[in-house]
Amino acid sequence: MRRNGSRTIPVVAAHLLGICTGCLPNSFLITPVTTRRELVETEVCRDSLFASDKIALVDVTGMIQNAESSSLLSDGEHPVSLLLEQLDKARCDPQVKAVILRINSPGGTVVASELMHQEITHFKESGKPVVAVMMDVAASGGYYIACACDEIVAQPSTVTGSIGVIMLMVDISGTMSLVGVKTDAITSGVHKDSGSPFRPMRPEERELFQTIVMDMYERFVKVVDEGRPEIDEARARRLADGRVYTAGQALEHGLIDRIAGLRETIESTKQRVGTTRVRVVTYHRPYDYRPNYYAQSPAKPAVDINLLRLDARSGLLPPAPQFLYLWHPGL
Repeated sequence: MRRNGSRTIPVVAAHLLGICTGCLPNSFLITPVTTRRELVETEVCRDSLFASDKIALVDVTGMIQNAESSSLLSDGEHPVSLLLEQLDKARCDPQVKAVILRINSPGGTVVASELMHQEITHFKESGKPVVAVMMDVAASGGYYIACACDEIVAQPSTVTGSIGVIMLMVDISGTMSLVGVKTDAITSGVHKDSGSPFRPMRPEERELFQTIVMDMYERFVKVVDEGRPEIDEARARRLADGRVYTAGQALEHGLIDRIAGLRETIESTKQRVGTTRVRVVTYHRPYDYRPNYYAQSPAKPAVDINLLRLDARSGLLPPAPQFLYLWHPGL
């Protein structure tokens, strides 16, 4: 027994030595972890060792909403807040000469889209240009925020457009009748419970909601008209029937400026700001890994835009009606 034990000690020591020196397939790294959540900068591309100017690559991905997005394994981000935080960091850095806004989103809520559009417009007052690069999808609210940029570039296979508004409501009154359940709302006014999922919608209620939807639609048309100088209001209305366009169709109609890849867009942005050597940087929370400028796109696995789950905080209550700049064929 003593002889076997004496043989075991060198074997264990050898394994420990292998782990410490990294010779074994797996090794361990113990490092202090900060609890700070401020954005940090990572360089994902550099033209040369002596490049000092920067282009900031900022992502807008997934559902655009004015609330924290849910995440199974980590804290969710507030998309509008995150965009503002990234733009502020780019604005305060004198070495950042331009921002490339990479959009991969089917849209989202009306207010969140408007807020992002406003923040991009405000950022441009710094004199730094913003170039939108569309990825898989940049539709509805995704296109809305792109209209705030100085230039819109799409990938050859991008889907964009879907200019319009949708308000989706649920009527579960039939199901409730089957199970013998009914509701009885006491309201202060005849329209206080308009949009209730517990009864069919009345014609006058539909007319009221249609008026609101069209008012928001007018805002969208105005944004396209102002953001795309070559498209007048009449043409914008003809294009704004809710349909989506391929990149080629969007270029033909003037909805985008060019069809190009991200690498080409970086080169053209360098020419726009009059520099030849840049560092492309991204902003992220500590310990998020960004090995290159494709690391954040496409976004997390396909965005779950089941409207019945847009607001999971409501418990057993059906979701409240929402006004959306959103394209989703499954609606």
